[in-house]
This record gives sequence, C-alpha cells and structure tokens, in this order.
Amino acid sequence: QVQLEESGGGLVQPGGSLRLSCTASESIARFYVLAWYRQAPEKQREWVASVGSTGSANYESYLDSVKGRFTVSRDNAKNTAYLQMNSLVPEDTAVYYCNGIQFTPGRVEIWGQGTQVTVSS
Repeated sequence: QVQLEESGGGLVQPGGSLRLSCTASESIARFYVLAWYRQAPEKQREWVASVGSTGSANYESYLDSVKGRFTVSRDNAKNTAYLQMNSLVPEDTAVYYCNGIQFTPGRVEIWGQGTQVTVSS
C-alpha cells in the first residue's frame, strides 16, 4: 500500500521557519485531500491544515492559530506535499503528521510516521 513519509522537522528558535515535506511512495495524486496534523506532548492530535487537489488558495484550510503563518501546498509531479511554517512559536512544538485521503475507488486514509518540530530558545 502507498506510504507517506514526513521530513524537514527540527529545532528552531521562536520566530524561525521550517518547511515540512510529505513524500508518497507512489503517486500522491490519488489523494483528493492532503492534510497536516500535529500532536504535542500530553495533548491529542489536532488538525492543522488541508489542501485540495488543485493546491490553490480556494482549497486551503487552516487551524485558526496558524492562519497567516503556515502555508500548505502539494506538487503531484514530485509526489510531495508541503507545510511551510513561519513565525513559529513554542506552542507549535509537536510531532507533525501527513495525512492523505482518497475517495476513488473507495475512501482510504493514510498517515505518515511523523516528524518532530521543536520551537525553543
């Protein structure tokens, strides 16, 4: 089955930036919706951002706390989705997961293994 793998996490100072990547082992175009979730210690996993099949702004959605700071996109030719994170704050510290959902021929949801993002001085 197709797998998703995140990369690009690391340690950054508050106000810094990171670009996360999510690469599919097979065509990522199958996923009608690509989303990013995160899970901080002692907290439940929460949705962060989603991008539809076109990758345009009209199909992007964001958690209120990351609006204006994060940008989600996808490049089907590279089988990769991205999460550009700017103006990072300590509250952004979490393991970030890539999520893909396909609806044809049936609904299937795939999760990546996660990549650690730590925002600290």
